[in-house]
Amino acid sequence: MNTTALINEAVSLPIEDRTLVVESLLKSLNHPEEKIDDQWSKLATKRLKELQSGKVKAIDGIQVFNKIWKRFS
Repeated sequence: MNTTALINEAVSLPIEDRTLVVESLLKSLNHPEEKIDDQWSKLATKRLKELQSGKVKAIDGIQVFNKIWKRFS
């Protein structure tokens, strides 16, 4: 199977399967470091809980990027 055929086949997969393919390919390019991945997972879980509890408030992404553009313009 050539690359184009492989890509066409992958694109026709359901979204869950495509996600698995992409994740597998990315891992093959950049081998994960379990310790770092574990730390990121814990931090993401902590921040999600803070958002859900109302301890912190989310900021609209557009506001964030506008502030960055103003700062560096």
